[in-house]
Amino acid sequence: MKSLKLAVVGKDVSKSQSPQIQQFIARRLGYAVGYQRLSVAEEEFSAVAPALFGRLDGFNVTIPYKLAILPYLEKTEGDAVAFGAVNTVKCSTKCGYNTDGLGFALMLKNAGVDVNGKDVLVLGAGGAGRSAVKKLADGGARVTLYSRTVDKAQAVANELKGVICAGQLHIKPYYAVVNATGVGMHNTVGLSPIDKDLLGLCEVAIDLIYEPRKSRFLQLAEECGKKTVNGLAMLFYQAYYAACIFADMPADERTAERLFEEYKREVL
Repeated sequence: MKSLKLAVVGKDVSKSQSPQIQQFIARRLGYAVGYQRLSVAEEEFSAVAPALFGRLDGFNVTIPYKLAILPYLEKTEGDAVAFGAVNTVKCSTKCGYNTDGLGFALMLKNAGVDVNGKDVLVLGAGGAGRSAVKKLADGGARVTLYSRTVDKAQAVANELKGVICAGQLHIKPYYAVVNATGVGMHNTVGLSPIDKDLLGLCEVAIDLIYEPRKSRFLQLAEECGKKTVNGLAMLFYQAYYAACIFADMPADERTAERLFEEYKREVL
């Protein structure tokens, strides 16, 4: 049986679900993994990063190193080229990939959220927001991007067709609102980036946060009678696409969906 040494690398990955998800996927797909959590302080990253390639078969990258890993790679492929950020690294080739957008798109598809020709508001222009914006635009949505850092949102809008940077939030109807800010997790649990006055005008509320399962953002949307989507499916699907890269296996949407349903039954 193939056995891989993998890890997730970030500033604080002590609570990351990546190990259990990757181990679950590996069992189902017929290989074994040893998967570590590697929390690395920002001032130590430059010393730690080069050694990863000799110790591991591959690794996932999370906040705040999705850009910082780029100088240590020989190439990037797929969405990593368009996003300018990496969340998956294959050590044998020193190649970086980004599976966040694929995970987001499959989450929407399996949740029955069709954005083609519709107005969508994305809150947050960081790595997660950028991935969401690109896939929404690719899916035919008219995307409005809002970030408290206007320059960052404008830079994304300048790069991607069909994306408008909003200098301020306007209370108007959208088909869907996507929370890619991170507000609602960690030390902001119980907070929402927007209130009912805006959520009440949308049809779907999508939170990229997966813990807590029902963020304040989603609670408010539910109270308005709106469809809600939690970010756990995106987390699992991006992990599945990363696993296929690590294990040199073709990715398949139906397999991803089946494994996610099995994962929810077995682990959650």
